[in-house]
Amino acid sequence: MAHEHKLEIFRGLLKFKSNTQKIWGVLILLTIVTTVEVALGIVKPEWSMAPFLGMKLLNWIFIILTIVKAYYITWDFMHMRDETKGLRRAVVWTTIFLILYLIFILLQEGGYVFDIYDNGYIKRDF
Repeated sequence: MAHEHKLEIFRGLLKFKSNTQKIWGVLILLTIVTTVEVALGIVKPEWSMAPFLGMKLLNWIFIILTIVKAYYITWDFMHMRDETKGLRRAVVWTTIFLILYLIFILLQEGGYVFDIYDNGYIKRDF
């Protein structure tokens, strides 16, 4: 019994005729997202330098675009869409929790290090 893979992306908005076309479609999507990331990193528009939730808006854009790329890599190239709902939820929820925890740690430690260098003294040796 052969297993048929789903041949669409964007929740079924874009459908492909074969797995090869789907792979190329996802590759093109990931290339476009990466190109946008690189272009924003080189140009650094003025509007993206505004502070937002403790970081520059550009950093939040990078984080969101990286999560989008990780989602499509996992969903299509690692065939998570063909797994059971329980396994998908276990992987996705764990990943989301770890990403949020990492962002929290980066913000907390980054704030501490900034305060140390801004005030010119060291409270503890790190």
